[in-house]
Amino acid sequence: MKKFNFIFFTLFSLLMLSCEQSKKEVEDTVPSVLTLSQADLSDKIKGLLVGSAIGDAMGAPTEMWPREAIQHTYGWVNGLDSMVREVSPEGIWLANLPGGGTTDDTRWKSLMVDYLAKNEGNPFDADSFAEHIIQVYEAYFNGLKTLKPEQTSALERVNLKVFWLQEWYKVSLAYRENNLKAYHKALGKFYGGEMVCAGLLYSQTIGLMYPGRAEEAYKKAFELSIFDLGLAKDIASLSAAMTAAAMTANGDQNKVLDVLREVDPEGYFTSRLVGRSSYRVFELAKSIVAAAKDSTLLDEKLPKGSKIPNVSIQRAYALLDQNQQDMPFHAAEIHLQVLTAMLFNDFKFEETLVFLTNYGRDNDTTAAIAGAILGAYHGYEKLPKTMSEKVIKVNKSHLGIDIEKMADKHFTTIQSMHIWPE
Repeated sequence: MKKFNFIFFTLFSLLMLSCEQSKKEVEDTVPSVLTLSQADLSDKIKGLLVGSAIGDAMGAPTEMWPREAIQHTYGWVNGLDSMVREVSPEGIWLANLPGGGTTDDTRWKSLMVDYLAKNEGNPFDADSFAEHIIQVYEAYFNGLKTLKPEQTSALERVNLKVFWLQEWYKVSLAYRENNLKAYHKALGKFYGGEMVCAGLLYSQTIGLMYPGRAEEAYKKAFELSIFDLGLAKDIASLSAAMTAAAMTANGDQNKVLDVLREVDPEGYFTSRLVGRSSYRVFELAKSIVAAAKDSTLLDEKLPKGSKIPNVSIQRAYALLDQNQQDMPFHAAEIHLQVLTAMLFNDFKFEETLVFLTNYGRDNDTTAAIAGAILGAYHGYEKLPKTMSEKVIKVNKSHLGIDIEKMADKHFTTIQSMHIWPE
């Protein structure tokens, strides 16, 4: 009898697990009613992709440069400059790239749009995401097999692509094999084991799929954050949630910022001893902005020779400097700079990106993230026209990235997930 009960319990548990999985798959594929019009949805999608590319392009010429070097070479950056810098797998892939060109921040948006389009009508999850990265990497790698040793220029171009995804490929392989030890080892060595901003490079494209549904955007981004460690998973998922909220915020900044407190499906606020680190970053950003704009300090003077236009920005930069991590691409540092810039500039698109670009550090990534969220917040039609047209043109002509087609493809994918009230 005991043996029968055990068998019955096991079968019942498997049945319930199967039902729960089936329920989740249905929830992922059943269309939701969307109050955002199709025209507005298209505008928000294009706004995010172009806005992110503008931020990427503004920071690309001086990515990882010290602030002093930026001022010496470019002065106070407020537009799109040409790039006198070396090519690299994560950076630019074309030397002497004209203003408007982009780096891996835009390539990741393109990769994600392709992945999500390929999975249209099916639940997208970490398994299929890992598989997609494996396929893209191996396609790049197979390109090496067709080349001869003397084709050095072609080899260099393909190597850039291969090395761009090499770290991601190692983690994806272990994940696909469902090998916990191998995955743990690969993730622990991913970019030296630093808490890098992996998911932050692509999570905003996930947020676009859930207009006004911040918690659902968070959950899906969290599921796909298989390259993130610790609080970086929370930060990447919050970026998706902020994007979802931005799409239907109608100019209300609080609807975007409230996400940082109200959306916590993984229970980070209940973490023992630590609580939610990402929220402390938000509180720090608010305190930096308040201190930087303190009217009692208006008599302060800018350092001699400084290109920074006013004392408030100088103070904000100095306070951000005090909170730098060892690596500029640490997720918490990225999060702090993005939130500080958005708050300091009252969610104004161009001013926020100028603030981040001139601050330095990983400025193409910070400006790309802020540009994505604010692009979804304002929409494409409200972005600076000259810069929008330039990044669209240069990415298409020099890098083979058609941002307008990318936006159309993502619109088709997202449209399939929703229905509109009659």
